[in-house]
Amino acid sequence: MPESQERSVEPSLDEQIAAYQREYRELDPQVEQVVSALGRLNRRMNVAYGRQVAELGISNAEWEVLKTLVLSGAPYRMGPSDLAKRLGLTPAAMTHRIDRMAGEGLVTRDRDETNRVRVIVELTDEGRAKWLEAMRMATTFEEDLLQDLSSDERGVLGELLIRLLRRVEDAQPDAGGRLTDLD
Repeated sequence: MPESQERSVEPSLDEQIAAYQREYRELDPQVEQVVSALGRLNRRMNVAYGRQVAELGISNAEWEVLKTLVLSGAPYRMGPSDLAKRLGLTPAAMTHRIDRMAGEGLVTRDRDETNRVRVIVELTDEGRAKWLEAMRMATTFEEDLLQDLSSDERGVLGELLIRLLRRVEDAQPDAGGRLTDLD
């Protein structure tokens, strides 16, 4: 194998941890194993989800808007500024995303009947259909991912991950948004 190809292969977790320990002797290998495995799993899952939504003709950024509108509950409507805040985007980035999605028929953007200054973004039937299909694809992927774990193991893993998530959320309450826009 050419040397350039060898360098592009990610080291195994054991190799990574051994290299870290060589350079930083205070490293706790158990902690590093958990954190590195979570990081790699998250990255690979994001790639898999990105491929799935791409098959549906939407981007990860568009998926985030569809998901946020669905999470808001029926009738799946929100103001652009509320969407931007929930997604950690600037108003300009949100406007650009909404423009693109409205052009694709995934959302509509109309004036609020009760306040003509306010704009309302609403999920269309097409947008909801894309969201549902993405959820079907994700469910299949996720069930396959967890197939080797028993129901009890899944429950324990879920509880442990939620404990870790709560610790990070408590320590970094402002970290829910993005550092940079996805567009």
